[in-house]
Amino acid sequence: MEKEDLKVLNKGEEEEMELQGYRLCRWRLALVGLGVLCTGGFLLLLLYWMPEWCVKSTCTRTTARDAEVVLLRSTVGGQYSCIASLIKYSKSVKEYFKTTLCLTFVHLLFCSPQIRYFTFHSTKYYWNDEVQNFEVLTRLFFGVNEIAVKVPSVFKLLIKEVLNPFYIFQLFSVILWSADEYYYYAVAIVFMSVISIATSLYTIKKQYVMLHDMVAAHSIVRVSVCRANNDIEEILSTDLVPGDVIVIPSNGTIMPCDAVLVSGTCIVNESMLTGESVPVTKTNLPNPGPGERGEEAYSAYNTEEHKRHTLFCGTDVIQTRFYTGELVKAVVVRTGFSTAKGQLVRSILYPKPTDFKLYRDAYLFLLCLVAVAGIGFVYSIVLSIMNKVPAKTIIIESLDIITITVPPALPAAMTAGIVYAQRRLKRIGIFCISPQRINICGQINLVCFDKTGTLTEDGLDLWGVQRVENGSFHLSEENAYKENLVKSQFVACMATCHSLTKIEGQLSGDPLDLKMFEATGWILEEATEEETSLHNRIMPTVVRPPKQLLPPEPAVSPEQDMSAYEIGIVRQFPFSSALQRMSVVARLLGEKRMDAYMKGAPEVVASLCKKETVPENFAEVLEGYTKQGFRVIALAHRRLESKLTWHKVQNINRDHIEANMEFLGLIIMQNKLKPETPGVLQDLHRANIRTVMVTGDNMLTAISVARDCGMIPPQDTVIIADAIPPHDGQAAKITWRYADKPTKTSRLEPKTQELYHFAMNGKSFAVIAEHFPDMLQKLVLHGTVFARMAPDQKTQLIEALQGVDYFVGMCGDGANDCGALKRAHGGISLSELEASVASPFTSRTPNISCVPSLIREGRAALITSFCVFKFMALYSIIQYISVTLLYSILSNLGDFQFLFIDIAIILLIVFTMSLNPAWKELVSRRPPSGLISGPLLFSVLTQILICLGFQTITFLWVRQQPWYTVWMPLTDVCNLTSHINVSDHNDTEIDDHNIQNFENTSLFYVSCFQYLIVAIVFSKGKPFRQPSYKNWPFVVSAVSLYIFLLFIMFHPIESIDEFLEGVIDLRGYKCLSRLCCPRKMMPKARYMHLAQELSVDPDWPPKPTTTTEAKPRPENGSTYQIMINS
Repeated sequence: MEKEDLKVLNKGEEEEMELQGYRLCRWRLALVGLGVLCTGGFLLLLLYWMPEWCVKSTCTRTTARDAEVVLLRSTVGGQYSCIASLIKYSKSVKEYFKTTLCLTFVHLLFCSPQIRYFTFHSTKYYWNDEVQNFEVLTRLFFGVNEIAVKVPSVFKLLIKEVLNPFYIFQLFSVILWSADEYYYYAVAIVFMSVISIATSLYTIKKQYVMLHDMVAAHSIVRVSVCRANNDIEEILSTDLVPGDVIVIPSNGTIMPCDAVLVSGTCIVNESMLTGESVPVTKTNLPNPGPGERGEEAYSAYNTEEHKRHTLFCGTDVIQTRFYTGELVKAVVVRTGFSTAKGQLVRSILYPKPTDFKLYRDAYLFLLCLVAVAGIGFVYSIVLSIMNKVPAKTIIIESLDIITITVPPALPAAMTAGIVYAQRRLKRIGIFCISPQRINICGQINLVCFDKTGTLTEDGLDLWGVQRVENGSFHLSEENAYKENLVKSQFVACMATCHSLTKIEGQLSGDPLDLKMFEATGWILEEATEEETSLHNRIMPTVVRPPKQLLPPEPAVSPEQDMSAYEIGIVRQFPFSSALQRMSVVARLLGEKRMDAYMKGAPEVVASLCKKETVPENFAEVLEGYTKQGFRVIALAHRRLESKLTWHKVQNINRDHIEANMEFLGLIIMQNKLKPETPGVLQDLHRANIRTVMVTGDNMLTAISVARDCGMIPPQDTVIIADAIPPHDGQAAKITWRYADKPTKTSRLEPKTQELYHFAMNGKSFAVIAEHFPDMLQKLVLHGTVFARMAPDQKTQLIEALQGVDYFVGMCGDGANDCGALKRAHGGISLSELEASVASPFTSRTPNISCVPSLIREGRAALITSFCVFKFMALYSIIQYISVTLLYSILSNLGDFQFLFIDIAIILLIVFTMSLNPAWKELVSRRPPSGLISGPLLFSVLTQILICLGFQTITFLWVRQQPWYTVWMPLTDVCNLTSHINVSDHNDTEIDDHNIQNFENTSLFYVSCFQYLIVAIVFSKGKPFRQPSYKNWPFVVSAVSLYIFLLFIMFHPIESIDEFLEGVIDLRGYKCLSRLCCPRKMMPKARYMHLAQELSVDPDWPPKPTTTTEAKPRPENGSTYQIMINS
């Protein structure tokens, strides 16, 4: 029954959830209400913290169709977070329709007078009878076009914050302490809590306001919408729905929705989404005529496939170009949170929970402390009953021991190290929007780098050109700025095949296009708005050579008149990362026929050219350049048929243009390494942190850059995995080959990790991921270069690396790396633009030197968290031991003693011991990831035993002294004062709790010194943090407290006439720790297990003479068989 009723929402997507339906049950509600009354409201709080318990205790299970309440289990990394959402019923379907309905859904008017839906993470899910499940039916129910980031009121935030279990526990503690007349300490805790809550409220409110302001810039604007009979109506953007045709103003606008261009061209700045500040040209959606056929002619619109025609919400339209009498129009396709910007905002509003072993272990450790408190609770009750203590005192003192064991200042103390690390990162230009990730960065052991703009300079320099004529290469030339090349198709392709535009008189566009065009020396002119209005069609962008390049002799015919030699760009097919090419249709002034020019990845361009025009040694020449690390672009040309008119070209599919081209040659661009790159990568390698290159560039170029920067040492072998998808009934195959011919020395005999590296392109990665899933884990273990990777493949690679238990960092320039930056444990963007909102970290320094800094600070923050947690745990246990010993003589620590310990010692030490800066260099050893480990547990347990031993000895030793006097209700033994001396006071009021006795004083001083000693022992310095003696606030605090305690103990003032000598020598502790803690442990991470297995596998790595063929097995996915080629 349960399995049948279990529904899956968003199957296969990032937000996949399981849904269970429930119906409210009256008798269960009554029982819960009674329980809430009996527990004084505590049961209500428990159900608030545990929504799953709340639903199951008040509802009965039912089908999803009949549900009144749904329970969602959002699966994130195998963990579940439960959210209960009420099903809402709309009053009438007609509310959702202001315009005509889609016929597909008209039947809903009659079948469902009421619509059932629920809202989760700003998305509405509607019940669909056809599929018997809830769906996001955006086609029908659009709602208001608004990305509503509601800033909660301070009152709502306050209630939510105060209902946190920690603050409830503090409230319980304060009430208990007040009942026990511990007013001073109760006030101090209230004061601390108020400051903590106020700070938290301020931070949360500020984040909401910042996000609201970022979104509000385009939330409500006036837009022009085309209605029937071409009427233009101005409406608010909030009233837009998919299907509306909007007019893009010529002076630009910020898009309030996602829309696809159907006429005209736009120049858009998409930096808000992609991080790329270079303006992008958006062209209108192709509109094939009735005679056109092909896959794309009748294919449905897809955002990914047609993103070069899509204007995304939040992006800035800088300028438009349009037909006279026909405005630049776009059809709204997505609104509100469904838009690209809406998805980004949702990912910020509802981030994935960070699952880190430290936090899981911290909860386990707290549970252990609670168990210890439970023992003390029982001990206190039993002891009090045996001594016939009044019931009120038994309740207060037994509950008090729980508040002593679980430290109230723990969350604030744990946060201190992260806050200090965040400030230090900010000082070196690294900004963080997810502070909890700083600790996780301390565990990073693999970093993925984008190439262009990250490892190498953003700008490309033209190294040279190599033209092709009659199917053979010319010698390479330095540039194309020559008189004899002005009329060549090669230069015409360089001058026209780009997406450059003029913004305020300055050429702007892709850096590669800019360098290529500048190398020709040509001039680009765009038609003004006035010129465009004189023509009945869009005015083309015109390029022409400078006059000094024109030959002086007059031309023979008007067609050859060089004084008027210019080329108009008629149509652009923008660059597509999926297709790896771009093309244009252009016409020479005076010519009737048009020309098509194409540039792109050499392998792609060559495959679209006539075979006879591609030189036979094309592969060798290309390989020669890419091995040297050059970026190579191929050019091609085709003379179009005379029947292709201007209007036909505007609607033709690019596949018809990009075929049967003539190969023109190669442009060789040089992409220099950034000067900081080799040094940083060397530092990471020394620290045993793997480095991986993920790029959209050519594979051989990427391998060359990887060798140049030291990512692949020169003596190591690179094995390229070429995967072929299944075709013609044959299974998928992987062929293995060397990137460069190694010598015949047996390089692969010694099985050391650094001797070989795998390289593959995006297509091979996709085939391996689909057909060789078990092979993929082995490949990523030594995969160093991943080339021609699409943005979603970068994200998949991050997930694959995380799947073998790597802690993955990702460093990119933000252009195509947003998904990978968000998915990685520590994503750092080198872009300062708004896209950095998607990345946990953003660096103001535009090079990878920020990566080691982030890891160092992460390690320092992580070690600080361990130190603070251990210190706070020991503080609780030390105080617990003191109080337990004093309970045995019906005594306790005094109010001012608690206050002195918690404020003057604990808080001061915690907030200063967290100030140690990060160590100056990365070391090869990583800090532990969790608290539940041998060395850490040994450290804590031995300290507990030492503290217990010294306190017990002190407690027993003081009672053996000849001057010891047993405390009596009317005797202040420490002051040797009888009731006669204090006859003016009420003696029982002076020391009603048996505070002023020898045991109390002795344990108080010993425990104070123990707190300081434990702080010094646990305040770990190098190799992850600077030594404690360089942390002057901590040194000053510790020394001052030592001096103060020694002074008040030795100086005979008031109540002290005896002193305790409790010097604890812990020098032998570290030696004992080294002897007892095991050095070698079995590897826990999957990549370590894999490395061990592969080290004894005789067939790994695959030899270049082998082919790996997929052998599908339905029961367990797939396997493979290695075959030796004959």
